[in-house]
Amino acid sequence: QVQLVESGGGSVQAGGSLGLSCEASGNRYGTFCLGWFRQAPGKEREWVACISTDGANPHYADSVKGRFTIFISRDYAKSTAYLQMNSLKLEDTAMYSCAADRECTVLLGHWRIADNAVWGQGTQVNVSS
Repeated sequence: QVQLVESGGGSVQAGGSLGLSCEASGNRYGTFCLGWFRQAPGKEREWVACISTDGANPHYADSVKGRFTIFISRDYAKSTAYLQMNSLKLEDTAMYSCAADRECTVLLGHWRIADNAVWGQGTQVNVSS
């Protein structure tokens, strides 16, 4: 079973930058998919970005494309995904949760994550004016 540990986030003014990381350990199945969803109060969960742990094929939601960058670092024991968030907007304020799934199945602009995906503890991002 993969375990996820998240870090990063915090508060920033609009136009600023923040970074998130998600360390995945315990994987015994080779390449898999890491990414983030976010949820703001009173809103539905929204997919943000995902990437295969071999570093191929990053995918982004239209709302963050061109502003956020997801990338991977790996060693023999773990994979760590990073989400660099630039040009942050007020509407980026949310709880960001990392997730791991067997594949990055992105259909119609959305990561179709499995019901048995593994989730991190979440980290808050606050963007103020």
